[in-house]
Amino acid sequence: MLIAKDTVVRFHYRLTGQDGTELQSSFEAEPISALIGAGNIIPGVEAALMGLEAGATADVEVAPEDGYGHRNPGLVHRVPKKYFANPARLKPGMTTILKTEQGQQHQVTVVKVGMSVVDIDGNHPLAGQHLKFHVQVEDVRAASAEELAHGHAHGPGGHQH
Repeated sequence: MLIAKDTVVRFHYRLTGQDGTELQSSFEAEPISALIGAGNIIPGVEAALMGLEAGATADVEVAPEDGYGHRNPGLVHRVPKKYFANPARLKPGMTTILKTEQGQQHQVTVVKVGMSVVDIDGNHPLAGQHLKFHVQVEDVRAASAEELAHGHAHGPGGHQH
């Protein structure tokens, strides 16, 4: 079966940066499961998977607009420490959760920690980067009605209810 919209694909990936440094890999763990067409993986990787079948491999370069987007300077803010659950543990470079007064939660990267404020960056850590993915397709199957209704893959490597 070929990978197409409304199929579930199980695949391994290796992500490297522009300089060839490995940033992430699933090869030492379970393959990732994704429902194609549901927006659960970055567009550049999803497009590269289309038409492949089990056993296939592909190398794809993903531009920022097809990956994690371009960096948005509007997502860099100075925030009072009171909005963080444990401000004493904050260190530059770490990711943490920022809770807003409206109850929303956002993952952010700590840029600088001051006496009463924290400079944070809400951009994805890989935003603005050209990325290289090596993918290896393990399995392809038709999505179940439940998966289509929920908008994600179920089972190993996917979402567990």
